Amino acid sequence: MKFKTLILLLPFTLALTACSTSQDELLPPGDLSMKEIWEQGGNGSQSSIIEARNALQFVRPINSALANGEENKHYTRTAANEATNLFPRLPNPDLVMYVFPHLTDTLEPVPVPGYTTVFPFYGRVQYAQPGERTRDY
Repeated sequence: MKFKTLILLLPFTLALTACSTSQDELLPPGDLSMKEIWEQGGNGSQSSIIEARNALQFVRPINSALANGEENKHYTRTAANEATNLFPRLPNPDLVMYVFPHLTDTLEPVPVPGYTTVFPFYGRVQYAQPGERTRDY
């Protein structure tokens, strides 16, 4: 019984000791404390970030095509596009059937010419849940 217990515990203890490491090896401590790092982080870097932002900004004339908002119209949230974006309609394929020429079932049979008709596959419109995939990617 002791031998079986030893065999079962030996791999478990080896796995635990193999995965263990010291904190100093994994993440060696630096010379500065967290407070010193925090105090040094905001002094010089904020001004360089502001300078970089100002260099990247460009002046757009008022009469440009981008200024009038026509290009951004598709990105604006409205009640109509919000509902279609949240709850898109699921595809409803059509079933196209051909009705062969036939006679009516009345007292006097009347010939009916052949015709084609279309039935939607589902009886009513189905909507997807928010976040549900509606197409194959």
